[in-house]
Amino acid sequence: MVASQIHLVRHGEVHNPSRVLYGRLPGFRLSELGTRMAGAAADDLASRDRSITRLVASPLQRAQESAAPLSERFGLDIITDDRIIEPTNHFEGKVMRIALRNPVNWPAVRNPRKPSWGEPYVSIVARMLDAVRDAWESTESGDAVLVSHQLPIWMVHSSLTGAPLPHDPRQRRCGLSSITTFEHRDGVFVEVGYTDPAASLASGATDVGAV
Repeated sequence: MVASQIHLVRHGEVHNPSRVLYGRLPGFRLSELGTRMAGAAADDLASRDRSITRLVASPLQRAQESAAPLSERFGLDIITDDRIIEPTNHFEGKVMRIALRNPVNWPAVRNPRKPSWGEPYVSIVARMLDAVRDAWESTESGDAVLVSHQLPIWMVHSSLTGAPLPHDPRQRRCGLSSITTFEHRDGVFVEVGYTDPAASLASGATDVGAV
């Protein structure tokens, strides 16, 4: 047997008063608001009356903390998968509006189609789809939830819907603690839903994790 649905859940807001691009840097935890957002995602999945039987999360602290209410709600251990981590990024630890004024950083933005500032889009797609496929195959029945990050989730969406991988980061439809859902049909994964259960909490949120 295999999973019925795969839900890709983005983490909640991160405590980031300096507004740096945190990427893979350690020590960036959920804010109080982010914890509430993660709870909203867990509530949303619970309200669907579906059987959630597998829970996977990126190793980064914010993803593990966002998976915690799902673990509690569904009585599942969190399986850590390095393949669904945030991509590498040249601008980690920097405030983007300041870093882009410094000529030292300009070579990092020379090719936005790759992109030149971090892990290639095609690499993100490959590892994310491997993780999604493994979660689908490893779930004997019910649904699997993968708690990841905005860009990796958006790369799965773009790849499976045929959208170009290069894009404007400001146009991603992947809010904090949002849920993007897929099913496997006729040999391929198909996106079947998107919900943003924390939208009402997001108006004052800081969201500068990656570009």
